Amino acid sequence: MTKRKEEHPAPKEEVSGIVIAGHFDEGDHYATSRPNGRKDWLLTYTLGGEGYYETPGQELRCRRGDLVLMRPGTPHRYGTVKGERWHFVWVHFSDRIMETGTLTDAPLLHHQVSDKTAGRRIYRAFRRILTDSVERNLYWQELCEQAVREILLLLAQSMKRAIDPRIRSVLHLLSTRLREGVSIEDAARTAGLSPSRLSHLFKAETGHSVIETLNRMRIQQAALLLSHTDRTALEVSQDVGYQNYHHFAAQFRRVYGVNPSTYKSGGAAREV
Repeated sequence: MTKRKEEHPAPKEEVSGIVIAGHFDEGDHYATSRPNGRKDWLLTYTLGGEGYYETPGQELRCRRGDLVLMRPGTPHRYGTVKGERWHFVWVHFSDRIMETGTLTDAPLLHHQVSDKTAGRRIYRAFRRILTDSVERNLYWQELCEQAVREILLLLAQSMKRAIDPRIRSVLHLLSTRLREGVSIEDAARTAGLSPSRLSHLFKAETGHSVIETLNRMRIQQAALLLSHTDRTALEVSQDVGYQNYHHFAAQFRRVYGVNPSTYKSGGAAREV
């Protein structure tokens, strides 16, 4: 079977930032070999099937949800596992994107993104890179760079914050439903758990109950709105989902030690 030795075109040396990106679905004929490595970074995200990487002293398989980051100058070979297909998105970029400094110095970094919410964000960021790098409208490279930074920061977050992905999905639900609120039953369905099991696991993972966490998110968002908008304290309380202003004010004082109006006027506050 014929093997492709250089699937990704070599970039011009003067190009910085985003070099090239693609979306592949390849059979087991696919293989890329670079004995001298490349001068840029390579980032791949597997959507399905199974691929492999080989570098000096390291071999790995990548499956759905796996992010692989390869440093410049790393001799390597990668491709589709025999008898499989490999469905993945990829991007090459240079050291101009500095969020690589938040990650390990290993030549090849392999991480399984088990958090579905983070996985969806990563895939959407790749899609933006693919669209912008092809259309090349005004500021296309800057937009691509920002999307790569988002992926790298999500990768760093996923590696450093070992929170149960089911709890992460509930936290994401809470953050998107501040105003209307979330019942414990809705949260449990999102996590795929019973309400009682979710309540126990959520408290163990975060140190707070689901309702306490929702209230804290609301109060923190309210503090931002009070500081940076012309909204009144009453309007802000409604913006973040409180129907009763007095209840909102009491919750605010518990977190910041002052009432919302004092906080808005620049009075001393502390988060407790």
